[in-house]
Amino acid sequence: MSDLSDLYQEVILDHNRRPRNFHALENASHTADGHNPLCGDRLRLYLKVEDGIIRDVGFEGAGCAISKASASMMTDAIKGRTVTEVDALFQRFHQMVTTPPECPVEDMGKLSSLAGVREFPVRVKCASLAWHTLKAAMSQTPRVSTE
Repeated sequence: MSDLSDLYQEVILDHNRRPRNFHALENASHTADGHNPLCGDRLRLYLKVEDGIIRDVGFEGAGCAISKASASMMTDAIKGRTVTEVDALFQRFHQMVTTPPECPVEDMGKLSSLAGVREFPVRVKCASLAWHTLKAAMSQTPRVSTE
């Protein structure tokens, strides 16, 4: 295995063992549930969007290492970004995991560690579950807090 592959594997394992933003988010303005029936991965995503910016994010759920690591890295990557930036990031991530394995990988920081799923088509759904759940959450009408 190459040094880069070793590094990518370690990033995925780290985010699986210690997922970032792994908690429910009180007063979330947007939520969505994601489920991959092929392998049983499930997650609930919470967003707090204010003035078009994702101010906070959290997730809960259970799944394989790739699914949990992808959700963890995604939450780190989107916090503090505008909804427009997050939509563009979704497009870039989706392209990265769905292009043929022989195509070069765009540098997306830690998210690039998930590009290897392209070689295993059934694992693409594991890596993209959180991202599709994000799209579903962002498409909802925000809940208004009464506090």
